[in-house]
Amino acid sequence: MKRSLTLLLFFVFFISCNQSPQSVTGMHESEIQFIDSGEVTNDFYDNTETFNLPLPELTVGGEIGNPGKVDFSSLSRHSVIVKETVLDPEGGDRFVGAYRYDGYSLFDILKNIKVQKSNSEEFNSVIDLFVEIENASGEKAVFSWGEIYYPNDLHEILIADRVSRIVPSKTNDLWTLPADGRIVAGSDLITERNISSPVRITIRSFPKSFTVAQGLSPMFSKQIALFVNGSPAGAITGYPAGMHEITFNTIFYGRGRGIHSTEPFSGIMLKDVLSPDIPVNRDNLRSGIMCIAAEDGYRCTASFSEIFNRNDQQEFLLVKTEPGEDGGLFRIFPACDFFSDRAIKSVKEIHLGF
Repeated sequence: MKRSLTLLLFFVFFISCNQSPQSVTGMHESEIQFIDSGEVTNDFYDNTETFNLPLPELTVGGEIGNPGKVDFSSLSRHSVIVKETVLDPEGGDRFVGAYRYDGYSLFDILKNIKVQKSNSEEFNSVIDLFVEIENASGEKAVFSWGEIYYPNDLHEILIADRVSRIVPSKTNDLWTLPADGRIVAGSDLITERNISSPVRITIRSFPKSFTVAQGLSPMFSKQIALFVNGSPAGAITGYPAGMHEITFNTIFYGRGRGIHSTEPFSGIMLKDVLSPDIPVNRDNLRSGIMCIAAEDGYRCTASFSEIFNRNDQQEFLLVKTEPGEDGGLFRIFPACDFFSDRAIKSVKEIHLGF
């Protein structure tokens, strides 16, 4: 018995010696950050010191009934891990570093916002909303309402006020730390939307009116008309030559009617159809927003980055139906979404703006 007690005390002492406690300024008094520098646990993401990142005052406005300052004090903290990479002005991508960011999710920040859509009489659903986040330098990052509230993985977009390096064990590379709080988009491949020191969040509905015909049946659109910044940019009448379908298995579940089916969806990636005419650059990655509209006026928004710039392979599919099939000729299947609400049928138009 004495031997067991001695071993237990030794084990507790060993763990204490290998976990360096680090108090972080600005945390609740009872909150302690432990640094597992000895890799006592299986968590790879707590092995280095956590640094505070100053945040300026952040306000929320736009098409809402309760604009004002964001109060972080009542919000839960979340973490995302990021391999930060930006576009190199000379071409290609430039890796910056690997980090764990801690902060407050856009999901929680906007959860109690009272949306007052400017186009609610025409289209009352929230899925054509989008969110602009700006800093004092005029940089802007845009997110669709769907990528905040509809994804399979919630709380992936943070306003981060802490950072910790994820240091490779063999090279011990100490990546340069950011100096300020920032937006962190956890599902982005190229992290251009991770802009520093956000000061303003603005909620908007997509600024385009469509004719709404609820209950239209049968419904069919023979092509998808493309528009870029309001100007016609071609049409999609079939799959481009040389592209092959891929299949996503899914549990197709709606926010209103619940389960629809468990049948798979087969199609081609929407980004592959759109990319020949739309460049991937910093401005597009940060502020590009598109609206996908159906024959009956139903529509949703999707950000440029969630279509073209994913690191999770949960892609948007363009699905072609049989000629004349109700709900055809083209449908959208968003594999990234928990709900089916952005699975637009009889797609008639796609509008892309920057």
